[in-house]
Amino acid sequence: MSSCIFCKIIAGEVPASKVFEDAHTIAFMDLGQVNPGHVIVAVKPHVENIYGLSDDLAAAVFRTAAKVARAVKATMHAQGMTLLQANEKAGWQTVFHFHLHVVPRHDNDGLTFSWPVKNPPPEELERLAAKVRQKLAVGSNNAV
Repeated sequence: MSSCIFCKIIAGEVPASKVFEDAHTIAFMDLGQVNPGHVIVAVKPHVENIYGLSDDLAAAVFRTAAKVARAVKATMHAQGMTLLQANEKAGWQTVFHFHLHVVPRHDNDGLTFSWPVKNPPPEELERLAAKVRQKLAVGSNNAV
């Protein structure tokens, strides 16, 4: 995609501080460093979001993310690590090319995340689980 910034980085048209690259993925420093060592791990083919990933590409991106997270943790002396992956506008996706954020964390680093727990009753959880199991059973888990 000619207008995708990540595609331009992958093609070498836009400079990036790369930390890792293989046949399927690329990892580079995020320009908007939340914490020092914040890395983007992206798939090389233009896939907009998680729904378009093949199983092989999903495995490749998570292998790279794990490898990068271990290196970032050791290099930045991180006390923890947050991996964030967003899909679609409502899910906070801002660059529509599948990627993960690998963010080294430290106590009191100022990064916050709101998680408004709803605590539904067990019957509701089972009703929701049954709907997902049914979708998985009919083999439609790739259709969105």
